Amino acid sequence: MTATVTCYYSLISPYAWLGHAALRQVARECGATLVHRPVRIFELFDANGGLPLGKRAPARQRYRLVELQRWRARRGLPLNLKPKFWPVDIALADRCLIAMVEAGLDPSDYADAAFRALWAHDQDLADPDVIAGLLAAQGVDAQQVMAQAAEDAVEAIYARNTADAIAADLPGLPGYVLDGEPFWGQDRIDELRDALLSGRPPYRVDQA
Repeated sequence: MTATVTCYYSLISPYAWLGHAALRQVARECGATLVHRPVRIFELFDANGGLPLGKRAPARQRYRLVELQRWRARRGLPLNLKPKFWPVDIALADRCLIAMVEAGLDPSDYADAAFRALWAHDQDLADPDVIAGLLAAQGVDAQQVMAQAAEDAVEAIYARNTADAIAADLPGLPGYVLDGEPFWGQDRIDELRDALLSGRPPYRVDQA
């Protein structure tokens, strides 16, 4: 039976970008299916104890910059530590991911392009024209996807994804859930790989 990994993330997260290609590689290697679930990251923080960057202690903000440099080097990916358009209203870009999923499309390449636009190329992911260009470059009907992204049904899925991520006990993003076991952070992808390859039962709080 093919394993399914539910992926909770937002395009606003640099750590989700750093883990995106590695996660896809693990899925290919292990024959796993990835289910993409964009999340409202700040609502997740509010519910599960995280803080937006500007509200974190100065030492944590500084450490984040060191950690991002480490992982940028390890992953071999471009990453602007202070992109021009960040913070940014990521809702439309995230909802386009949801719209693609609902249309039966694999959003992985769009996500990769959107991550690069924000974190490597200083593009504004709140700009509908930028998003339309990213979608069109993937060979999809950009206007159709964006129109669907604006529908109440997609907004409801966005909210439900967030509620599901909160219920999965994810303190932040990205988060990956396999058989009910949460893996928080792109630095847990190796542990996720091990769990997939071993086929072990999931670790659960009620077993502790």
